[in-house]
Parts: sequence; C-alpha cells; structure tokens
Amino acid sequence: MNKKDKTYQGFEQGPIRPPSEARSLLIRVSRNCPWNKCTFCGTYNDTTFSVRPVEDVIKDIDSVYKHVETLKSIADLEGRITQANLRSALNDIEQGDQDSFYAAVNWYACGMESVFIQDANSLIVKPANLIEILLQIRKCFPWVARITSYARSHTIARIKDNDLKSIKKAGLNRIHIGLESGSDLVLSMVKKGVDKETHIKAGLKVKKAGMELSEYVMPGLGGREYSKIHILETADAINRINPDFIRLRPLAIPDNIELYNDYKSGRFEKCTDIMVAEEILLFIENLQGITSVLKSDHILNLFDDLEGKFPDDKNNLLAILQNFLAMDKQHQCYYLVGRRMGLFHRLDDMENQKKMNSVKQICTNNSITPDNVNQIVDEAMQRFI
Repeated sequence: MNKKDKTYQGFEQGPIRPPSEARSLLIRVSRNCPWNKCTFCGTYNDTTFSVRPVEDVIKDIDSVYKHVETLKSIADLEGRITQANLRSALNDIEQGDQDSFYAAVNWYACGMESVFIQDANSLIVKPANLIEILLQIRKCFPWVARITSYARSHTIARIKDNDLKSIKKAGLNRIHIGLESGSDLVLSMVKKGVDKETHIKAGLKVKKAGMELSEYVMPGLGGREYSKIHILETADAINRINPDFIRLRPLAIPDNIELYNDYKSGRFEKCTDIMVAEEILLFIENLQGITSVLKSDHILNLFDDLEGKFPDDKNNLLAILQNFLAMDKQHQCYYLVGRRMGLFHRLDDMENQKKMNSVKQICTNNSITPDNVNQIVDEAMQRFI
C-alpha cells in the first residue's frame, strides 16, 4: 500500500485542501489516501496510495522558488505585475515547467503566507524525510507564517513524541484531523479505521508537540438512528482534546460514495437540515471547559456566522441555532432555500427584503414547501460536493 514512486513526473498538486488553505501553496508529498475506506468519502475512489520520493518534492519546491524569484524581479515597488510582464515571463518557461509556474503565480497573488502539505495523510511519511522537506520549504520561503497538513489520528498516535516535536521545529505548525465522530459505534459504521480513544490520544499528542490542531466534526454522520450518541460522544472527545479549532462539515451523500447505497436502500436515514441544526445545538451545549475556536468555513454549513471562541462566545452561538429552530416551518423553509441558493449566509439576511422576495419567488415558482424542502435542498447540495 505504502508504495514509493521512483519516477519524477514533474510538479504535482493533489485534488483537495481545507477551505482555510485556499490561499496556500500546495506541495504534494504523498498521493491519495493510505486508508481510503471511509464510507462518506469518494475523493480518492479508484486510486492507489504512494509516497513521492523526497528528491521529487524538493524539485517541486525549488521550481516554485525559481518562479517566485522571477515574479519578484518583474514586479513594481508595490509588488504588482503587469499582464504584459507576466506573459513575457511565461513565454520563457519550458513546457514541462508551466504547472509550477502557474502555482507560483497563484501563490504570489495570494500573498505567499502559507503552505499546505498534500495529500490526505502526509504524516505517514518517515519523520526524517518530512523534516527534510519542511526545512527546504523554510529555506526557500523563510517568510512563510504557516505550514499545515492533513493527518489521520491512527498515524499520529503511532509517531514518537520526539519525532513530532522535531517535525514541529522543522516548520509544520498546524495539523488538520478528520475526527468526524467521537462515537465508536458511528466510527465503526462508517469504516473510519480509528476509535474514540485513538482520536483523543492523537489530538493530545499534536498539542503536546506545540502544533495548532484543527479537528473536523461531521454533523449528521450518525444518521437519525445514532444522532444523539454521535453528538454527545463527539462533544466529549472534543472536551478532552481541547483543539485550537473545531471545524463543522455537515454530512453530504453524493452518489460516488459507499454510504450512498445505504442511503438509497433506506438502511441509512439521513438527517434533515433541521435535525442537523438540532445536533449542532446539542453539540455546543455539551462543550465544556475548552478554549477552542468554532469555524463554519464550508459552503455546506447552514450558518456562515456560526463562529466564535469558547467559552466567551458560547451563548451567542447557541442563540443563532435557537433562533433558527424557534422559527415557524415556513420561515425555516425560506432560510434553507435561500442558503442553498446562495442568497442567505446568516439569519440576518432574511431581513433584506429584496433577498427575501427572491427566495419567496423561487419557492413559488418551484412549488417548494416545508413538506418537500428537504428533497429540494438535498438536490441543491449536490452542486457543491
């Protein structure tokens, strides 16, 4: 499974990164996912996992560095580059070097403040190799404020504390972990390949190493049957870890994931958006003694403004959900439609009469009612997956 590709295939970037890393330079250390069995994920379907040779990753970093230096040389005193100068620089690039040039241009335009190490579980790379890569990034881009990576709890839990500290010292200062659930029952059901105690152990190891920790929580993952145990056990895990960030990622069920078959057959009953809001309310109510920051930085989340730091913002977070759940069914329907159509981002948007009228017109034209809104919303969500 953990194969090593010995043939350099040029500069590479993988298929995904966290929304918070949208402005980061993407450096691919490994390809795809070494686990690739989670029933809710189809990102790496029909792919093979491999670790890229260190020398290939170094070539990628050096190539971007070369292009960044070129961009700096053609920029004016304020860092701006004309289209003419950019086209001229591109004309001097060899055909096989264009991908790294475009990556450099995009990163330059984004401010060059952060780097994200790809793909799904970069910490599976041998510590010494990862450290070499991190040191090269720091050598080429010493101004970078943040270097981050995805990692599996199962992998983190097996890394020696001293190795994690050395990786942190070399430059990796934030790790994103897909906790998804704290319920062993739910974790087993979705084939996550890890249990609650390993999640907790891994999270605490990351914090002990001095890195920032983002834990991803997936409301709705337990379905209707295991909704309560999913949320309560997840809140307990988060309380015991106290990560720097809690990032909400509601469950979506596109037709390219294993869970879709259970959903279509009725074996898995999907929670409605109202149920998801109730889950999140219960989740936040049960978060105690933490100083984490809650983030809703994904298009599938119901409320863009459901963000804040514990414990100070807890009551404000609860109020958003309580206000939504206290609405009559028709206004809940309007909000759900407006949110999935991109017109609403927060409850306050419903006070904008122009937007509200547009949503009402959409509902009228498409015969959307509180009775069928869940089906319509599910169809709309597929556009963002």
